[in-house]
Amino acid sequence: MKIALIAAANSIHTVRWANGLSAAGHEVHIISQQPVVDRLDDEVQVHLFPSRGVVGYFSMAPAVRKLLDCIKPDIVNAHYASGYGTTARLVNYRPYVLSVWGSDVYDVPHKSPLHKWLVKKNLRAADQLASTSHCMAEEIRTLAPELIDVAITPFGVDIETYKGIEPFGAVEKPKLVIGTVKTMKPKYGIDTLIEAYAQLLSLVRPTSAELPEMELRLVGGGDQTPGLKGLAQRLGIAEQVKFIGRVPHTQVPQELAKLDIYVALSRLDSESFGVAIIEAGAAGRPVVVSDAGGLPEVCLDGETGFVVPREDPEAAAKALERLVRDADLRHRMGSAGQKHVQETYSWTTCIKTMLGVYEITISNFGKDKKCNES
Repeated sequence: MKIALIAAANSIHTVRWANGLSAAGHEVHIISQQPVVDRLDDEVQVHLFPSRGVVGYFSMAPAVRKLLDCIKPDIVNAHYASGYGTTARLVNYRPYVLSVWGSDVYDVPHKSPLHKWLVKKNLRAADQLASTSHCMAEEIRTLAPELIDVAITPFGVDIETYKGIEPFGAVEKPKLVIGTVKTMKPKYGIDTLIEAYAQLLSLVRPTSAELPEMELRLVGGGDQTPGLKGLAQRLGIAEQVKFIGRVPHTQVPQELAKLDIYVALSRLDSESFGVAIIEAGAAGRPVVVSDAGGLPEVCLDGETGFVVPREDPEAAAKALERLVRDADLRHRMGSAGQKHVQETYSWTTCIKTMLGVYEITISNFGKDKKCNES
């Protein structure tokens, strides 16, 4: 199959889709106005247009149409409903799939009536819509209720990169590390995590002699970092909270291997798919997640981890306490999470799912075309 991706080439998500599709034996072209910054397979062809920001999504359309007429792809897959979704609609090369990412349907439509009109128009123009999660598919339907058919195409993990990282055994350890790998931004609820950790210490302090030493490890950069450090200081836990800063995505498996429990307490539904949760699962780590967005979809509550109400540090602290006090529970949940990810979210499985969507879209377009010609 010959596939054209109209997407931001500087996004790791675009690169991973391109590499995965190429590894599956398909000819892949990326059309973008952003340069590639991550490792891209040699077989993937990149067609770079001048970077003109928002205007570029409109102005590049005629040239993209000429390029596609030359490449003649079997399918076009535009990523992001506002920017490149606009380009794909104006180009009108069919058939094409429009993949929504999250903020394009959760945030952009609420900027202004014009933004909402544009996103809805782009959604309705596609031959097929795709979403990484069921909750985001529902958000699409709040914008355009008639769009019933939204394919679910999860964003998986490369299981190979987690080989050698196994769930910790059901034994007590001298030190437990609780943590997250997230950008230090308000929507990710890092402040809630710090407050939950402080409450956890209060819960276990009376019996601390029976429990291992603990540490909260926060991996990720962001503008909120100084404020979060101040919060830890005010709560009297600064010495036990380690701010690691941003790490390259290639180092995420190694960072997850340093954790005993992974926590994600996002507060907004724009957390449309829990990639970090399935990465933690691939590493065999039990998780505690909030009920925001798509996070509950990737955590089997009570089996691979615990789902708690968003912005509820007390509930998070109690869930963490259960895991801290029970080494066997940590081991069971970590093992169950690893199995769940391997069976459901391996990158190979997700690529097959996307290719299935492409094949159905191509088939349906062929049928529609024959009907129109007759």
